[in-house]
Amino acid sequence: MFAHAFVRKMYESAADTHRAKSLAEYPKPRGTRSLDLSPSLTSSTGLLTEELQCSICLDVFTNPVTTPCGHNFCKTCLKECWENIHDYNCPMCKKTFSQKPELKVNTTLRAIVVHYKKRNHLKIPEVLCDICTGTKRKALKSCPACQSSFCETHLERHLSVPGLKQHKLIKPVKSLQDHLCQKHDRPLELFCRDDQRCVCVICTVTEHKTHNNVPVDEESEEKKTQLMKRRTDVQKMIQDRLKKTEEIQHSVKLRKKNTVKEKADCVELFTDLIRSIESCQSELLEVMEQKQKAAEKQAEDLIKELKQEIAELKRRDAELELLSHTEDHLHLLQIYPSLCSPLDTKIWTGINVSTCVSVETLRRAVVQLQETLDKKLSQSVMKRIQQYAVDVTLDPETAHPELILSEDGKQVQHRNINHGYSHNAKRFDKYLIVLGKEGFSSGRFYFEVQVKGKTQWNLGVAKESINRKGELQLCPENGNWTLWQTNGNKYEACESAPVSFSLNGKLQKVGVFVDYEEGLVSFYDVKARSHIYSFTDQFFTEKLYPYVCPWTNDKGKNSTPLIISPVSYNE
Repeated sequence: MFAHAFVRKMYESAADTHRAKSLAEYPKPRGTRSLDLSPSLTSSTGLLTEELQCSICLDVFTNPVTTPCGHNFCKTCLKECWENIHDYNCPMCKKTFSQKPELKVNTTLRAIVVHYKKRNHLKIPEVLCDICTGTKRKALKSCPACQSSFCETHLERHLSVPGLKQHKLIKPVKSLQDHLCQKHDRPLELFCRDDQRCVCVICTVTEHKTHNNVPVDEESEEKKTQLMKRRTDVQKMIQDRLKKTEEIQHSVKLRKKNTVKEKADCVELFTDLIRSIESCQSELLEVMEQKQKAAEKQAEDLIKELKQEIAELKRRDAELELLSHTEDHLHLLQIYPSLCSPLDTKIWTGINVSTCVSVETLRRAVVQLQETLDKKLSQSVMKRIQQYAVDVTLDPETAHPELILSEDGKQVQHRNINHGYSHNAKRFDKYLIVLGKEGFSSGRFYFEVQVKGKTQWNLGVAKESINRKGELQLCPENGNWTLWQTNGNKYEACESAPVSFSLNGKLQKVGVFVDYEEGLVSFYDVKARSHIYSFTDQFFTEKLYPYVCPWTNDKGKNSTPLIISPVSYNE
């Protein structure tokens, strides 16, 4: 005990000498020295530099402390400002405190400063031996029990004297006071898992007696493992956002390419029209340009937000990387909770930029034209949407038991007998419906169905989860978008409130066009090459399947099959 007390007293005396010398050499407050920032401090990291800069000495923080009003300063700078005064106030906002605040180093901010200095090749103050007289040498280890740091020579006693050999040595640190229990003035060598705080040996036999206490280094290693797992999650989030950034950039390029093609088609169409429709052409091109700019602006905003999240995640990754290798166990445990708090990031799944230009934009322009121009414009639209033709084959696994499908899956008709199909979850059991084999969850697709000779039918598209057992109402709210012919020459669009309309002639062949991203389902009279009806502003979230219903054969009056027809571009 005597040897320990003597050594400690000697070390404290040397430490006092060192601190006095440091204070004498420390830069004066703002206004007494010129601003001298290194090139790396004033380059691309200027904004971060300002945030990590003490407003008193105008240098990057050294042992930063935080005042009750929330401002940060170097610990020594603030102490100098408060020397020989009785009114303690913040040098930044001038807020006065009723009593002198207790200054504790902001360990999280200090870790960020250290990492920043390393990244920007700034000089990090070395920890010097507290025992050396004259020229002080670099400390090799620090001893929380002795509250001193030692060079290789002065460390020898800790490696040879029995009483000192029991002291736990750590990597050299300047803030040794942070490693002592403020209540018992003993080293913080244990960690209380119940209270999630570092404690000393005396704490474990008093208020933490019944708690789960483990050595600091043991808990630190476990936290490092958890930090590495957390870092893996953060890195994955970075990669996911980088991938999403690439997807958005690709979507913008594809959108632009489609826009160029669409504009070229429109220009080719309108060059053949008379002067009376020139205003409509200009309006249409302007709308398309506005949509393109809106898409680019949307992508720009999304990319900016992604980059901000990536930057934040990289900063968190850098902190995790630095601390996952630290030997300062106490510091790690003190800032661990703040580093493991979840980041405020957006869920990017499902956020995309549309790559398609709406056919509906062109269709709305058509209704403004003179009736004599309708046919030519409709022909142009038909030509364009037929480019998205797909090969549809009907799925016998979904067909109602009274339906008959052709061997090639292209025709369907009703017979008043049950054909004994196997029961399964996909099959319709009440209504005479069959779906296509292939579903679509993006882009555009188009198919044609011959309805010639039929008196009743119902066709369109349906979502994958459409009710196949029992009652089914025909409307978008129930996952189907269809057109219905009933009583010979009457037609209805199956909205929640059905929309009835008449056509100049009886339909022979119906074209069905879907733009998934645009939320559009349109029907066309293939023979007249004209538009019939559109479901607009829909929101699709699952696969859409071609939907065909031939209705009952009505004692032979409606026995003609519905036929999936190959697209004829010259019809």
